[in-house]
Amino acid sequence: QVQLVESGGGLVQAGGSLRLSCAASGRTFSSYGMGWFRQAPGKEREFVAAISWSGGNTYYADSLKGRFTISRDNAKNAVYLQMNSLKPEDTAVYYCAAAYKMGPIRINDFEYDYWGQGTQVTVSS
Repeated sequence: QVQLVESGGGLVQAGGSLRLSCAASGRTFSSYGMGWFRQAPGKEREFVAAISWSGGNTYYADSLKGRFTISRDNAKNAVYLQMNSLKPEDTAVYYCAAAYKMGPIRINDFEYDYWGQGTQVTVSS
């Protein structure tokens, strides 16, 4: 079992940057592929980015390519989401999620086994 705790959210002006972190408990963190999702008010949760267990493969939502970067540090049991050139439409609660023994990158939320509680990101115009 894995417990996930996100941090790093906050209020930022448009054009600014934030780095989200997700700390994972458990000794088998490297067995999990990791993903970031977000949910804006009144909208469904949507895929943001995912990374394989080794960090060798990453995948992004098309609309976010070039602005967001996912990475992980298995020695620290952590996954990160660097967000640059933020826009007001990036405002959402951001969640990290873990998928056990993820082979191909997964982009659907129902394919993930564990979820964090979320961290709020607000981008002002």
